[in-house]
Amino acid sequence: MKLEEEIVQNKFQNEYHKAVVNIIYTFNWITEKQTKQLKPYDITLQQFNILRILRGQHPKPATVKLIKERMLDKMSDVSRLVEKLRVKELVNRHICSHDRRNVDVFITEKGLELLSEIDPKEKEIEEFMSNLNEKEIEQLNFYLDKLRG
Repeated sequence: MKLEEEIVQNKFQNEYHKAVVNIIYTFNWITEKQTKQLKPYDITLQQFNILRILRGQHPKPATVKLIKERMLDKMSDVSRLVEKLRVKELVNRHICSHDRRNVDVFITEKGLELLSEIDPKEKEIEEFMSNLNEKEIEQLNFYLDKLRG
């Protein structure tokens, strides 16, 4: 469906303005779909992002600083999110042995199992992208990368 039909808007200042609104609208549309997918697992998108970062590091730990650098949502309070994951027994935290100012964060077996359960749902995300063929997806990625400079 076209943006104008979705937001009942038929006039934009120009194509640049329309593109910005379209990107924001699409971001929110994707976020809503992902949030609904994660709801049965009782984790947020930010928590999911942290678990995937930690799985990528596994079996090595990640510091809170490293997690923050790799987060998609740079505004997240990583320490608070890690604590919520710790309470759910999805991660463990330990004071770093060689630098006591840092905290090492590890994904637990329970966290790995949860991600394994969620992994098949990632295919559903790809399905709503199926309106675009592989070449169009490559172009979309190229233009988004180009936009960010």
